[in-house]
Amino acid sequence: MVLVVAGCVAKGPSSSGDKSQAFEAYSRLGYEYLQTGDVVNAKTSFKRALDINSGYADAYNGLALAFQLEGDPGIAEQYYRKATSLDPSSAMIHNNFGAFLFSEKRYEEACRELSRATEDPFYNRRAQAFENLGRCYQNLQRTDAAKHAFQRSLQVTSNRPVALVELSDLLIAEGNYPEANKYFDRFLTMVENRRIEHYAKSLWVGIRLARHDGNVSRSATYALILKNLFPESEEYREFEESAR
Repeated sequence: MVLVVAGCVAKGPSSSGDKSQAFEAYSRLGYEYLQTGDVVNAKTSFKRALDINSGYADAYNGLALAFQLEGDPGIAEQYYRKATSLDPSSAMIHNNFGAFLFSEKRYEEACRELSRATEDPFYNRRAQAFENLGRCYQNLQRTDAAKHAFQRSLQVTSNRPVALVELSDLLIAEGNYPEANKYFDRFLTMVENRRIEHYAKSLWVGIRLARHDGNVSRSATYALILKNLFPESEEYREFEESAR
């Protein structure tokens, strides 16, 4: 589940005393600190932004991210709720809040927030939001809704690797191997072009597709990689059970 650390690189507020420029610059600086892992200075910058403009949703979102990174979910949620109340149309804030709720295993609430994030047709991370929503629906056993979300993610951006793998997995469960192979082949093209790497779920999907196609060599190769790189994964446990 992906969080969005928004904002541009900033050198700090201008010396002109322009308050509107100052609180925005402090907030951008806070996001820059978050991107470098400096949570302490990030919080200070966001607080300074709010000292100038107490109704600035972007700074509350930044504080929520900071406290989430520090492992304080209760405080993070307070700031997320403040941010969404101040800017209910912000797809970025809804996406982040949804990802937070997902991490807390509060899937019903998470899906509602993520669904709100997908409603903005101009949101530059809309494909990611649909992908996050699909994963959320999977945890609620809402398979059809998950499929639709992953398909929408790929309609917005055709090369979302998680959506490609998850759709393949769902289609395998339906017994629709031809369609599953189509999506997985698109994922493999990205792997072969070194744009992404295999992970546990993609290898397990690959193993099952290779088995169905009778490709013993490919199945064995994926199984070996899964064993060597992800021996503690749920996918490897499923593989071992399937091999008994």
